[in-house]
Amino acid sequence: MDEIATSTLLIILGLLLLLSAYFSGSETGMMSINRYRLRHLAQQNHAGAKRVQYLLDRPDRLIGLILIGNNLVNIAASAIATVLCIRWFGDAGIAIATFGLTILVLIFSEVTPKTIAALHPERVAFPSSFILKPLLTIAYPVVVGVNFITNGFMRIIGVNPNNTLGHAALSSEELRTVVNEAQSMIPSSHQDMLLSILDLEKVTVEDVMIPRSEISGIDVQNDFKSIIKQLSQAQYTRLLLYRGEIDDAIGFLHARDIMQIVTKTNSDTDKAELIRAAREIYYIPEGTPLNVQLLKFQHNKERIGLVVDEYGDIQGLVTLEDILEEIVGDFTTSITPAPSDLVKPQDDGSLLVEGNANLRDLNKELNWELPTDGPKTVSGLIIELFGDIPQQPMCMRIEGYALEIIESSESMVKQVRFLPFESRHLEQQNLFD
Repeated sequence: MDEIATSTLLIILGLLLLLSAYFSGSETGMMSINRYRLRHLAQQNHAGAKRVQYLLDRPDRLIGLILIGNNLVNIAASAIATVLCIRWFGDAGIAIATFGLTILVLIFSEVTPKTIAALHPERVAFPSSFILKPLLTIAYPVVVGVNFITNGFMRIIGVNPNNTLGHAALSSEELRTVVNEAQSMIPSSHQDMLLSILDLEKVTVEDVMIPRSEISGIDVQNDFKSIIKQLSQAQYTRLLLYRGEIDDAIGFLHARDIMQIVTKTNSDTDKAELIRAAREIYYIPEGTPLNVQLLKFQHNKERIGLVVDEYGDIQGLVTLEDILEEIVGDFTTSITPAPSDLVKPQDDGSLLVEGNANLRDLNKELNWELPTDGPKTVSGLIIELFGDIPQQPMCMRIEGYALEIIESSESMVKQVRFLPFESRHLEQQNLFD
């Protein structure tokens, strides 16, 4: 070493610092690259992406290769810097080399290249793979040996290295974050649909079903002329046929069957033919998540079903369109009242809300935060919290929302006035005035 010229040692030191910067930047670039974009580019036969994906299939070997190279050049640079500083400063050169090289390595071989690689991982990772892939082949025995020792040590301390080799799929909450952060690349309408799809697992059929009291059907015990009149004026493509009460359901009548029936004369048809035309009922257990029910509709080739509780009592009706509306929004052809039809703004800033208004729909349309983990309607929520059917006039506060009972009956709260928007900022509590 003493025979090598100082200028030569300086050139070698500079090259070693560059190599150290290369290994540091490559490590950060490889580890920071977007794995899902990388997979997409690899599927598009992007050469650089395919090389990087090959290297990342075994990240332990890639990291081992980079660290071996980085430590070799750093140790070599330390030795050369020490020789140079001893030549220049004598025995004090050892301390000067230690502190001086530390600063040089931090600035030029660590912080700067790693920051650049973190900001532009693809620009660093793709070119680096040209060198790292063949270098891994050359140094394969050394890398495997080092990994064998380190993996064995990790097992001794209770860490399974195999758990760190792959990358877990994104959870629904992580996907939600990705969609929210992709606002500039995804139209807002598409973004809303994607988020709605992710929400399907949190929403059950009870949240979107038509309540039992609002199910439109035909009672076969009615006068036959009255039945024919109901069929001719039907607004739905499917009608429930029942005997006396909804719980004694017979089946669904399809629009095609209804058309054939109403076009016949009374002498050509009777109630028996009406019952024979009814199609078998598809039952849905309450509490079924919408994502599960959507797949069941598809698997069973069904579009409509009755929601039943654990005792078999009918609670409501759910259609395929109800689930699709959770994803794409309300259809313009829907004749079900929209939340806006059940909410009437007043001049003083308050809102008159019908008691049968759905809580989830109100929260979505008005950006409210009424509790939805229990009752599904405004009336049900008030009755549950009050413990009885309140009589007007009465005021109360629910989760910070001040409201006044305007109209109620013996069985439900019919109309409620929510006080002006500022009441939302009151301290959230379940207190009755």
